Amino acid sequence: MKKIFLGILYTLFFISLLSCKTVSKKIEDTTALEEKELSKWLNKPEEDLKSFYGQPDKVEFLKTRNRKYVYISKKYQIKCERKFEINPKNVVVGFSSKNCF
Repeated sequence: MKKIFLGILYTLFFISLLSCKTVSKKIEDTTALEEKELSKWLNKPEEDLKSFYGQPDKVEFLKTRNRKYVYISKKYQIKCERKFEINPKNVVVGFSSKNCF
């Protein structure tokens, strides 16, 4: 009886380890896809970005005279934040993404 219990316990432990790895892989894949999509905006005009995403939720002014457009959305009660850096020539030069999937 004790051997059966330990066998079931080891099996459940092994399955839980595999599921954690699966979740981590899905998160990595989704993050890579998000970065690929956002990288398409590099070197594009600010107007194209605004026509796709709309007006930014916030605009941050940086010391380098660049601006950061911040777009915030919610999915499953998780706040997604995308930031695009715009240079003085109104061209997208950088991006970052947090909790977007």
